[in-house]
Amino acid sequence: MPRFYVANIVGVTCTLPPEESRHCIKVLRMKAGDTLELTDGQGNLFKAAIEEASANNCRLAVLESHKEPLPGWELHIAVAPTKNIARIEWLVEKLTETGLSAFIPFTADHSERRIIKTDRLKKICIEAMKQSGRLYQPAVNELISFREVLDSYKDFNGQKFILHCNGVELATLHKAYTNGRNALVLIGPEGDFSAAEVTKAVSQGFIPATLGAVRYRTETAALLAACTLHVLNQ
Repeated sequence: MPRFYVANIVGVTCTLPPEESRHCIKVLRMKAGDTLELTDGQGNLFKAAIEEASANNCRLAVLESHKEPLPGWELHIAVAPTKNIARIEWLVEKLTETGLSAFIPFTADHSERRIIKTDRLKKICIEAMKQSGRLYQPAVNELISFREVLDSYKDFNGQKFILHCNGVELATLHKAYTNGRNALVLIGPEGDFSAAEVTKAVSQGFIPATLGAVRYRTETAALLAACTLHVLNQ
Protein backbone atom coordinates (compact mmCIF):
# COMPACT_ATOMS: atom_id res chain seq x y z
CA MET A 1 0.00 0.00 0.00
CA PRO A 2 1.47 3.42 -0.95
CA ARG A 3 2.69 5.51 1.97
CA PHE A 4 2.67 9.32 2.12
CA TYR A 5 3.89 11.96 4.56
CA VAL A 6 1.63 14.54 6.21
CA ALA A 7 2.84 16.58 9.18
CA ASN A 8 0.60 17.12 12.20
CA ILE A 9 -2.39 14.95 11.33
CA VAL A 10 -5.31 15.93 13.58
CA GLY A 11 -8.92 14.78 13.36
CA VAL A 12 -10.63 12.50 10.85
CA THR A 13 -9.64 14.32 7.65
CA CYS A 14 -6.40 15.71 6.25
CA THR A 15 -4.92 16.92 2.98
CA LEU A 16 -1.78 15.71 1.24
CA PRO A 17 0.82 18.42 0.58
CA PRO A 18 1.00 19.53 -3.09
CA GLU A 19 4.04 17.40 -3.96
CA GLU A 20 2.56 14.31 -2.33
CA SER A 21 -0.81 15.02 -3.97
CA ARG A 22 0.77 15.15 -7.44
CA HIS A 23 2.61 11.89 -6.85
CA CYS A 24 -0.55 10.22 -5.58
CA ILE A 25 -2.88 11.34 -8.37
CA LYS A 26 -0.64 11.99 -11.39
CA VAL A 27 2.07 9.34 -10.91
CA LEU A 28 0.30 6.53 -9.07
CA ARG A 29 -3.06 7.41 -10.68
CA MET A 30 -4.98 6.81 -7.47
CA LYS A 31 -8.62 7.85 -7.37
CA ALA A 32 -11.45 8.55 -4.92
CA GLY A 33 -12.11 5.56 -2.70
CA ASP A 34 -8.57 4.16 -2.92
CA THR A 35 -6.82 3.53 0.39
CA LEU A 36 -3.30 4.45 1.38
CA GLU A 37 -1.02 4.84 4.40
CA LEU A 38 0.13 8.05 6.05
CA THR A 39 2.87 8.85 8.51
CA ASP A 40 3.49 12.10 10.35
CA GLY A 41 7.10 11.26 11.26
CA GLN A 42 6.13 11.20 14.93
CA GLY A 43 5.59 7.45 15.26
CA ASN A 44 2.04 7.39 13.91
CA LEU A 45 0.83 5.24 11.03
CA PHE A 46 -2.60 6.00 9.55
CA LYS A 47 -4.82 4.21 7.07
CA ALA A 48 -6.83 6.64 4.96
CA ALA A 49 -9.13 6.77 1.94
CA ILE A 50 -9.14 9.38 -0.80
CA GLU A 51 -12.22 11.62 -0.64
CA GLU A 52 -11.22 14.16 -3.30
CA ALA A 53 -8.63 13.11 -5.88
CA SER A 54 -7.07 16.52 -6.48
CA ALA A 55 -3.53 16.72 -7.87
CA ASN A 56 -2.95 19.89 -5.83
CA ASN A 57 -4.74 19.17 -2.55
CA CYS A 58 -5.77 15.55 -2.28
CA ARG A 59 -8.28 15.28 0.59
CA LEU A 60 -8.32 12.13 2.72
CA ALA A 61 -10.54 10.52 5.34
CA VAL A 62 -8.58 8.92 8.17
CA LEU A 63 -9.89 5.41 8.83
CA GLU A 64 -7.59 4.10 11.58
CA SER A 65 -4.30 4.82 13.31
CA HIS A 66 -1.47 3.05 15.09
CA LYS A 67 1.21 4.51 17.37
CA GLU A 68 4.66 2.93 17.38
CA PRO A 69 6.54 3.23 20.71
CA LEU A 70 9.68 5.31 20.81
CA PRO A 71 12.91 3.35 20.39
CA GLY A 72 14.58 2.39 23.64
CA TRP A 73 17.60 4.58 22.87
CA GLU A 74 18.55 7.58 20.74
CA LEU A 75 21.34 7.97 18.19
CA HIS A 76 22.64 11.43 17.32
CA ILE A 77 25.25 11.68 14.56
CA ALA A 78 27.23 14.91 14.13
CA VAL A 79 29.18 15.14 10.87
CA ALA A 80 31.43 17.71 9.23
CA PRO A 81 29.99 17.75 5.67
CA THR A 82 32.22 16.63 2.84
CA LYS A 83 33.19 18.83 -0.11
CA ASN A 84 31.05 16.62 -2.35
CA ILE A 85 27.55 17.24 -1.00
CA ALA A 86 26.16 14.17 -2.80
CA ARG A 87 28.04 11.99 -0.33
CA ILE A 88 26.32 13.70 2.62
CA GLU A 89 22.91 13.39 0.97
CA TRP A 90 23.58 9.67 0.50
CA LEU A 91 24.62 9.43 4.15
CA VAL A 92 21.46 11.12 5.43
CA GLU A 93 19.35 8.71 3.38
CA LYS A 94 21.15 5.64 4.76
CA LEU A 95 21.19 6.88 8.35
CA THR A 96 17.44 7.44 8.15
CA GLU A 97 16.93 3.92 6.84
CA THR A 98 19.01 2.39 9.62
CA GLY A 99 17.37 4.50 12.35
CA LEU A 100 18.51 7.93 13.52
CA SER A 101 17.26 10.46 16.06
CA ALA A 102 19.17 13.54 14.92
CA PHE A 103 21.65 14.59 12.24
CA ILE A 104 23.89 17.51 13.20
CA PRO A 105 26.09 19.02 10.47
CA PHE A 106 28.95 21.16 11.77
CA THR A 107 32.06 22.99 10.64
CA ALA A 108 35.47 21.95 11.96
CA ASP A 109 38.98 23.34 11.67
CA HIS A 110 39.71 21.26 8.57
CA SER A 111 36.27 21.56 6.95
CA GLU A 112 36.14 22.10 3.18
CA ARG A 113 32.38 22.78 3.13
CA ARG A 114 30.81 25.53 5.21
CA ILE A 115 27.39 25.84 3.53
CA ILE A 116 24.67 23.19 3.45
CA LYS A 117 20.99 23.17 2.41
CA THR A 118 19.19 21.52 5.30
CA ASP A 119 15.78 21.81 3.58
CA ARG A 120 16.95 19.32 0.97
CA LEU A 121 18.33 17.00 3.65
CA LYS A 122 14.95 17.07 5.42
CA LYS A 123 13.20 16.03 2.20
CA ILE A 124 15.67 13.19 1.79
CA CYS A 125 14.89 12.08 5.35
CA ILE A 126 11.16 12.00 4.62
CA GLU A 127 11.58 9.94 1.45
CA ALA A 128 13.94 7.50 3.16
CA MET A 129 11.59 7.21 6.12
CA LYS A 130 8.65 6.32 3.85
CA GLN A 131 10.69 3.90 1.73
CA SER A 132 12.11 2.04 4.71
CA GLY A 133 8.85 1.84 6.62
CA ARG A 134 10.12 3.82 9.58
CA LEU A 135 7.69 6.04 11.45
CA TYR A 136 10.03 8.47 13.19
CA GLN A 137 11.56 11.31 11.19
CA PRO A 138 15.09 12.25 12.25
CA ALA A 139 15.71 15.85 13.25
CA VAL A 140 18.05 17.67 10.88
CA ASN A 141 19.84 20.57 12.54
CA GLU A 142 21.11 23.70 10.85
CA LEU A 143 24.85 23.86 10.24
CA ILE A 144 26.67 24.94 13.42
CA SER A 145 30.28 25.19 14.57
CA PHE A 146 32.22 22.46 16.35
CA ARG A 147 32.14 24.51 19.55
CA GLU A 148 28.37 24.88 19.28
CA VAL A 149 28.00 21.11 19.03
CA LEU A 150 29.95 20.68 22.25
CA ASP A 151 27.92 23.38 23.99
CA SER A 152 24.57 22.07 22.72
CA TYR A 153 25.28 18.57 24.02
CA LYS A 154 26.94 19.59 27.26
CA ASP A 155 24.20 17.93 29.32
CA PHE A 156 23.48 15.06 26.94
CA ASN A 157 21.88 12.09 28.69
CA GLY A 158 24.04 9.35 27.23
CA GLN A 159 27.52 8.56 25.96
CA LYS A 160 29.42 10.99 23.74
CA PHE A 161 32.10 9.79 21.32
CA ILE A 162 34.59 11.52 19.05
CA LEU A 163 36.00 9.26 16.34
CA HIS A 164 39.38 10.24 14.98
CA CYS A 165 42.59 8.84 13.49
CA ASN A 166 45.43 10.69 15.20
CA GLY A 167 47.69 7.66 15.60
CA VAL A 168 47.27 7.03 19.32
CA GLU A 169 45.86 3.78 20.64
CA LEU A 170 42.10 4.19 21.04
CA ALA A 171 39.26 2.04 22.25
CA THR A 172 37.03 0.68 19.50
CA LEU A 173 33.51 2.07 19.44
CA HIS A 174 31.82 -1.29 19.97
CA LYS A 175 33.84 -1.91 23.14
CA ALA A 176 33.48 1.62 24.54
CA TYR A 177 29.71 1.78 24.08
CA THR A 178 27.28 0.55 26.74
CA ASN A 179 24.24 -1.16 25.21
CA GLY A 180 20.93 0.64 25.64
CA ARG A 181 22.36 4.10 26.27
CA ASN A 182 21.73 7.15 24.13
CA ALA A 183 24.72 7.97 21.95
CA LEU A 184 26.19 11.02 20.24
CA VAL A 185 28.96 10.34 17.72
CA LEU A 186 31.18 13.07 16.24
CA ILE A 187 32.62 12.36 12.77
CA GLY A 188 35.25 14.77 11.48
CA PRO A 189 35.92 16.19 8.00
CA GLU A 190 38.10 14.64 5.31
CA GLY A 191 41.17 16.10 7.01
CA ASP A 192 40.08 14.66 10.39
CA PHE A 193 39.73 16.64 13.61
CA SER A 194 42.55 18.90 14.71
CA ALA A 195 44.44 17.95 17.87
CA ALA A 196 42.92 20.99 19.60
CA GLU A 197 39.39 19.85 18.73
CA VAL A 198 40.01 16.37 20.11
CA THR A 199 41.43 17.81 23.32
CA LYS A 200 38.47 20.17 23.72
CA ALA A 201 35.93 17.40 23.15
CA VAL A 202 37.62 15.04 25.61
CA SER A 203 37.66 17.80 28.22
CA GLN A 204 33.87 18.02 27.84
CA GLY A 205 33.21 14.34 28.37
CA PHE A 206 33.60 12.88 24.89
CA ILE A 207 35.18 9.44 24.68
CA PRO A 208 37.87 9.19 21.97
CA ALA A 209 37.27 6.06 19.92
CA THR A 210 38.01 4.37 16.61
CA LEU A 211 36.33 2.04 14.15
CA GLY A 212 39.48 -0.02 13.74
CA ALA A 213 42.69 0.12 11.73
CA VAL A 214 41.09 1.10 8.41
CA ARG A 215 40.84 4.80 7.53
CA TYR A 216 37.29 5.40 6.27
CA ARG A 217 35.74 8.23 4.33
CA THR A 218 33.63 10.61 6.41
CA GLU A 219 30.29 9.23 5.23
CA THR A 220 31.47 5.61 5.50
CA ALA A 221 32.65 6.15 9.08
CA ALA A 222 29.34 7.74 10.07
CA LEU A 223 27.26 4.91 8.60
CA LEU A 224 29.53 2.22 10.05
CA ALA A 225 29.30 3.82 13.50
CA ALA A 226 25.50 3.93 13.26
CA CYS A 227 25.27 0.31 12.12
CA THR A 228 27.64 -0.82 14.86
CA LEU A 229 25.52 0.74 17.59
CA HIS A 230 22.29 -0.54 16.11
CA VAL A 231 23.62 -4.09 15.97
CA LEU A 232 24.71 -3.84 19.61
CA ASN A 233 21.20 -2.79 20.56
CA GLN A 234 19.39 -5.65 18.81
